[in-house]
Amino acid sequence: MPRQLSFDLPVRPALGRDDFFVAPSNALAIDLIDRTLDLPGRKLAISGLPGAGKTHLAHVWATEYAEYGARILPAAALDEDIVPDLAQTAMAIEDVPAIAGDPVRERALFHLHNMLAERGLPLLLTGRAAPQTWGLHLPDLKSRIAAAAHAALEAPDDALLAAVMMKLFADRQLSPKPDVIPYAVRHMERSFAAATDLVDRLDRAALEAGRDVTRALTTEVLGSRASPH
Repeated sequence: MPRQLSFDLPVRPALGRDDFFVAPSNALAIDLIDRTLDLPGRKLAISGLPGAGKTHLAHVWATEYAEYGARILPAAALDEDIVPDLAQTAMAIEDVPAIAGDPVRERALFHLHNMLAERGLPLLLTGRAAPQTWGLHLPDLKSRIAAAAHAALEAPDDALLAAVMMKLFADRQLSPKPDVIPYAVRHMERSFAAATDLVDRLDRAALEAGRDVTRALTTEVLGSRASPH
């Protein structure tokens, strides 16, 4: 069975390393996760569009650095009062751009960064685009994040998009007919978000109609969005 990629989904996604499909578009991120301890400041930034697998990679990273007690926290949950506790372990901070312009949370991340660096503990940061575009206001925080090694999750190729859909169906305990995924990959918009949206719509359509997930149902759901190939 090929390894498959998991996404930021509310449907019991599998988030282990064996569930991650390694492709050229994400190979650099996996390589840097493996080498975080050798990176400058032991810090890494990973960027990618919604659904690209950032949360999955944060869990892979946390498992990789479990010996450092690695934990995962959304940036929006940061507060200066909890920084001393957070700084006791390796930390993955998700969706850093969400705190751009929030002076309290930016200061909390700045202090957390410095305390982790002093203790030699690894730090992972995630965001939608490259760190230079995260819109942070605190100059010292911006400069420290800009110094982190960075891996961008790129757009998927056919093999990765197919693996993505396989995993999304599996997370929903759906078993599409064998010709569904190849057909969908040829006709859908080529993005992680589109794959997530299509599987979600197929799930709902199959449930409402009491039907299997077939090529015919996929054609109906794609509707006018399907492109001739």
